[in-house]
Amino acid sequence: MDVAVAQALDPSTALAAATAMADTDAPEVIAELDAVLLVDVDEQRSNPLAVLRRHVAGPTAVLDTLGATPVRRDELERSIHPDDRYALSPATWADVDESLREPGLVWGAWKAATVLARRRSEGLR
Repeated sequence: MDVAVAQALDPSTALAAATAMADTDAPEVIAELDAVLLVDVDEQRSNPLAVLRRHVAGPTAVLDTLGATPVRRDELERSIHPDDRYALSPATWADVDESLREPGLVWGAWKAATVLARRRSEGLR
């Protein structure tokens, strides 16, 4: 993931803006993640990475306010995430944090295995 750099920026101003945004947005992100993870796999219409991708508006607004320069993105990135001017949307769990790579893969594999096992037990193939 590319990281935008704010020009002529006081670090304490950036920290204060980021902290205020996180204090506001974090409860909503956590609630949405809880909602996705607490729903039975057959009822899930989203996934945790999609939740994180939907919540780049807060960090984007902070970067805009601080005068950051948007990063170059290719046409596909712009079409998938048109408002993500700083390429903040994670493509994989490792983009969020390297330590989430394995748990993210395990969660995805568990979800797929659960759905397949249910379909097989229902006689659907």
